[in-house]
Amino acid sequence: MSYKYLVIVESPAKAKTIEKYLGRNYKVVASVGHIRDLPKSKMGIDIENNYDPQYINIRGKGPVIKELKKYAKKAEKVYLAADPDREGEAIAWHLAHILELDLEDNNRVVFNEITKDAVKQAFKEPRKINVDLVDAQQARRILDRLVGYSISPLLWKKVKKGLSAGRVQSIALKMIIDREEEIRKFEPEEYWSITGNFVKGKTKFKGNFYGIDGKKLKLNNAEDVKAVTEKLTSRDYDITKVTKKERKRNPAVPFTTSSMQQEAARKLNFRTRKTMMVAQQLYEGIKLGKGQGTVGLITYMRTDSTRLSDTAKEDAYNFIVETYGKEYTAGEVKKQKNPQGAQDAHEAIRPSSVLRTPESIKEFLDKDQFKLYSLIWSRMVASQMAPAILDTMRVDIEQNGVKFVANGSKIKFPGFTKVYIEGKDDGKEEKENILPDLKEGENVKSADIEPKQHFTQPPARFSEATLIKTLEENGVGRPSTYAPTLETIQRRYYVKLNARRFEPTELGEIVNTLVSEFFPQIIDVNFTAEMEKDLDKIAISQEKWVDVVDRFYKPFAKELEVAEKEIEKVQLKDEPAGFDCELCGNPMLIKLGKYGKFYACSNFPECRNTKAIVKKIGVTCPTCKKGDVIEKKTKKNRIFFGCDRYPECEFTSWDRPIGRDCPKCSNYLVQKKVRGGQQILCSECDYKEDVQK
Repeated sequence: MSYKYLVIVESPAKAKTIEKYLGRNYKVVASVGHIRDLPKSKMGIDIENNYDPQYINIRGKGPVIKELKKYAKKAEKVYLAADPDREGEAIAWHLAHILELDLEDNNRVVFNEITKDAVKQAFKEPRKINVDLVDAQQARRILDRLVGYSISPLLWKKVKKGLSAGRVQSIALKMIIDREEEIRKFEPEEYWSITGNFVKGKTKFKGNFYGIDGKKLKLNNAEDVKAVTEKLTSRDYDITKVTKKERKRNPAVPFTTSSMQQEAARKLNFRTRKTMMVAQQLYEGIKLGKGQGTVGLITYMRTDSTRLSDTAKEDAYNFIVETYGKEYTAGEVKKQKNPQGAQDAHEAIRPSSVLRTPESIKEFLDKDQFKLYSLIWSRMVASQMAPAILDTMRVDIEQNGVKFVANGSKIKFPGFTKVYIEGKDDGKEEKENILPDLKEGENVKSADIEPKQHFTQPPARFSEATLIKTLEENGVGRPSTYAPTLETIQRRYYVKLNARRFEPTELGEIVNTLVSEFFPQIIDVNFTAEMEKDLDKIAISQEKWVDVVDRFYKPFAKELEVAEKEIEKVQLKDEPAGFDCELCGNPMLIKLGKYGKFYACSNFPECRNTKAIVKKIGVTCPTCKKGDVIEKKTKKNRIFFGCDRYPECEFTSWDRPIGRDCPKCSNYLVQKKVRGGQQILCSECDYKEDVQK
């Protein structure tokens, strides 16, 4: 099949979709990501010669490069259509180098969504490769290489092989360890609350103790509570003040990469990597059938912009008017002018067409794609809707100078909440609390007064969502760096996830101590945030990449010299396991390996006996009645339960057996997480019972 134009994109899925849109004069092929990079076997940067990067063709990419050259020779023109970000710009630049294309040629095509109109429009407005964007990406790559390939060998030599340190990962690790230190040092403080349960007619409502004689009072102990309750001599209370107000709640802005990752973690329980993988599928295109073919369902998913194009706003406005009514819109759409030739690249993550409602395409999506698409669609639509209006009411309830306050709210107009409510990190969503119609001077009765003792709680460990939020708030990293950063610190066994929260390992604490002591710049949040700003300045021609790298490397090289001399070899001490090797009789040890701790014979290398450290749950195997049930983990770190006599006994269960049999069918019972707590269920029949708290 003959063609005039060759188009090179990054992924094969994207290539198929775009080729259908462009027609027979175009051949669309994929580079399958980067084709050139710094060598893996050495630093690959000529520090003496202005940090000149020594790029090589990536191993295994020979056949792809050969094919691209063959196709390029036959084409009248080659278009480079890698992703619309700095990394995509760098890929286009490397392709231009390998295919010997003119950098002054308008051959770079950028589109923010893979839809027929967006792709065709982009090909009407090709531009030159933006070398400033390439330089910004190259500076990031060189900085990361200088840090990684300088500190990592030092860690191998002084601690153990296979370790690494990087700019963003070192800060993420330090944040997790600093939080763990706060938790360790935390000393709970006692405090009390008093809840009044009040009644007006048949309606019950609650009020919380506020203070005495108009002054707010903190209750520190039982004596404070006693002093208050002694003043309450009857069940009669006066309503001394009623304040009614109207309050507006505005919708959240459309998704950026990090806010999408956070919300998918909160609402869908998605890990960061999974969110990005599913988003990539939605962006590259899903086959919709009914003559629609393959369509990119969302705009580009790596962005820190919350802006929407005028067209997207207009479509959302019309959809909201038609579906919910004009009163649900945020108002008429005001158009903003773009510079001539602008390709409208940096937008928020949104559906490529608001008319493709999640329900209308559900049959073409898998479960995860549907969940994430629904989240993106509803967030974008809600962002263009009117605020919710709440009627709020505050009531002061008093007796003998003791004041209780009751707060109520009622939705007057739902606005955007008809479509979407943003999740919260503590999992608590705002609910309506309707108070009876109360007036000043009225009298209400108390059903009872409940004093409660509390203790302050330590700060929570970071989840993936809260860590990304904190990194972003501190200006550390960029949309494309969060998922790989979190993956790296887990893969190196610097941290582990326990109940979806990050806990540092002993190895992580050792690495953090060394990096903090000898490379303070690397773990300085402000320094790294400033570096991100410098990289942004390179992208808009306000800085030269060599100057930015040089400012960083000169002091870093001095720190490296000191570290080489002063870091003493760290002895990772083995712990006695408390039992002997069943093969040779020598004591077994607990050792630290690449994937965590394990048992190994002290007589190594003569005896190579090793065992995984297992956690018994105190239940006998319900299948063989001989072995113990132990907690195990899949390769993806998901916990399941199995018999320690495997492979003799093949019992496994995703849910935790509790050591009791079902009174209905005699099969084993398990404890399962359900919304709002735990439940005990039968592994076979429909028997269930609530867990006693």
